[in-house]
Amino acid sequence: MKKFQTFGVMIDMSRNAVMNMESLKRFLQLLKKMGYNCVMLYTEDTYEVDGEPYFGYLRGRYSKAEMKEIDAFATSLGMTVIPCIQTLAHLNAIFRWGKFPLDCDDILLTDDERTYELIDHMFATLSECFVSRKIHIGMDEAHMLGRGKHLDRHGYETVNTIMKRHLARVCEIAKKYDYELMLWSDMYFRPWNNGKYTVPKCEVPREVVESLPESVIPVYWDYYQSEESIYSGMIENHKQLSKKTWFAGGAWSWYGMIPYNRFTVESMLPALDACRKHGIKNVFMTMWGDDGAECSHFSQLPSLFYLAEYAKGNTDEASIKEKFKRMIGIDYDEFMNIDLPNDVVEYQGRPRNPSKYMLYSDYFNGFLDPTVCLGAGEKYKGYAEKLHATAKKSRRYGYVFDAAAKLCDVLAIKYELGVRTRKAYDAGDKEELRRLAENEYASLCKLIPVFARALEKQWMVDNKPHGFDVQDLRMGGLIYRTDACRRRLLDYVNGKLDRIDELEEEILPYNREPGQSVVFNRAPMASTVNVLHHNHNFR
Repeated sequence: MKKFQTFGVMIDMSRNAVMNMESLKRFLQLLKKMGYNCVMLYTEDTYEVDGEPYFGYLRGRYSKAEMKEIDAFATSLGMTVIPCIQTLAHLNAIFRWGKFPLDCDDILLTDDERTYELIDHMFATLSECFVSRKIHIGMDEAHMLGRGKHLDRHGYETVNTIMKRHLARVCEIAKKYDYELMLWSDMYFRPWNNGKYTVPKCEVPREVVESLPESVIPVYWDYYQSEESIYSGMIENHKQLSKKTWFAGGAWSWYGMIPYNRFTVESMLPALDACRKHGIKNVFMTMWGDDGAECSHFSQLPSLFYLAEYAKGNTDEASIKEKFKRMIGIDYDEFMNIDLPNDVVEYQGRPRNPSKYMLYSDYFNGFLDPTVCLGAGEKYKGYAEKLHATAKKSRRYGYVFDAAAKLCDVLAIKYELGVRTRKAYDAGDKEELRRLAENEYASLCKLIPVFARALEKQWMVDNKPHGFDVQDLRMGGLIYRTDACRRRLLDYVNGKLDRIDELEEEILPYNREPGQSVVFNRAPMASTVNVLHHNHNFR
């Protein structure tokens, strides 16, 4: 069985969590032992750029010295570091300073010379810090490209026309630094496929094929399928774009602080099979950090190990598990218990994340309460016991299991509390409301700070401190809101309030069948139905 030429990971350093040097080096050493030979550092604005002091300002960006140190360390291990940046969209953090030209949303203004000056500065800095002459320039999910200031200046143009012209300018700049460009390929499918990326095997429009320069490597990304045929169809579509296509899979880390090792393996084995079948030689696994990057990448060791073994041709699960325990020091199945907090309700298909959204769901305005299965919250007590046990006996990874266990301590009470509160209120059962306030709510006022400290420890072990202020704000708001609801319940049962207005309102159905978990990965929106900010503009 042929091995992949490149088998790597891409680590998201842009969603607040920038791995500190000690942690990153430790992680790279583990990856090398597993068999990975490449790492991409996904940095939207979290790297120093010469001549651009506001780029990554106060965000924990890697300095030039740190980037050179990372590259030298990886090289000493026999690994290649490929910068993975953005040169079009996904740059929302930089626009708050008013120093960079904005089209709309998070998209740079194309055809503006200041944009190309910035990109030149990016390439100049990175070329000095990393040996690799490959660079991933992003350019994905620019859904509103040309619909903002570009439209005002130039009138309407198709996305394909704008992309082609912008990429030509970026390629021109790249030549100065001898860079070979890679980019995410979705914007070469969405404009002609009703905004969707995935399309069954078909003939790609000729104008789309011709708009991608031969020198540019398209990267087909897909983390969602469980059938080899879907991956195969998209790979064949990509081969019409370029015979140099790479594949980017997903090590699921982006739905909260709990990973999805199980679905990572389930979805990536058929992907690897499809890549082998169609001669894709270069593969890497993305490790995104959407909405706060709470998930420790060390919690994903089982799936990363499994995929590395599979990529080497080892399909014997018993052998994989045995080798994992020898290397990591924890039984494979025991380590996989880190996934449990999202398994409160059985489901099939793609992952769902009740451990994230029910942590933040409001007690009185619980629009996500219809996803709660009454009685299922009891499972969190058993999950907490298992995770606490692993935390106590693992010196190296105990802090990761400790944070997950303390999350389960909170969810064992909080998962159903909004539903139970409203049920007692609707029944006029003031004694039950008093009991909930004096017991469940009071307990959470103590348990949430304990969990918050465990999350803080995990973050500070893994990452630079920058970005944890977001978690402080979220945890602080949750702690205060819990106590505020406790006090209002007591005021109501003691006769100081005639009613609790929020609990007078009916909670409407939410998406799936009642009692079924969903995906909801936006903590601010889970915590309140009210407006946190007026609009999307910073200025």
